[in-house]
Amino acid sequence: MNNDIVSIIVPTYNRRNFLPINLKSLLNQTYKNIEIIVVNDYGEDVSDIIN
Repeated sequence: MNNDIVSIIVPTYNRRNFLPINLKSLLNQTYKNIEIIVVNDYGEDVSDIIN
């Protein structure tokens, strides 16, 4: 069994409408050993979506 962790970096800038869709898609992948790093480039606050 492969236990390697895959890091997924999601840059965002004023894309609040698309971020939930993107995160849901990432979480629905068959490989579950992932970390998702969302980088907000000084756009709209998206912390409520991430939390």
